[in-house]
Amino acid sequence: MSESARSGTGSRCHCTALRQASRRISQLYDLALAPSGLKVTQRAILARIGRSETTNVGELADALVMDAGGLAHTLKPLIRDGFVTTAPDPQDRRNRLVRLTAAGKAKLKESEALWLTAQRGFEKELGKARSEALHEALGLLIADDFADRFEAAVSRG
Repeated sequence: MSESARSGTGSRCHCTALRQASRRISQLYDLALAPSGLKVTQRAILARIGRSETTNVGELADALVMDAGGLAHTLKPLIRDGFVTTAPDPQDRRNRLVRLTAAGKAKLKESEALWLTAQRGFEKELGKARSEALHEALGLLIADDFADRFEAAVSRG
């Protein structure tokens, strides 16, 4: 392992540090979820759909802070494996509705204990207070009003 990987990001850029942290944590969660056959991104999608029962692709992408193209790419294996279905929205045929199948609900349930183990491991290593503070800070960063303020600050220079 390189010195920068052991000691931190090696960069002063907030975006770089966040992306590196996200990739590292995703790798660890992927490892924890491996027995289920799901990646953490796939499990997050199944969990979000499960919470909303039925949603459309645009709403799902917004909720996951993803672009619709990236979401479509990530949905393909979930559709192929029979965990998710998509169908035209009868109210607005331009939209596609996304639903969990029975197999998708079962896969989500199967992955729950693995995900909880990853959550506990994260909190054990980072500490409960720091984990909660991080979760709060991340919530602020993904909020639309943060994005609006950031864009305004960048445009002002």
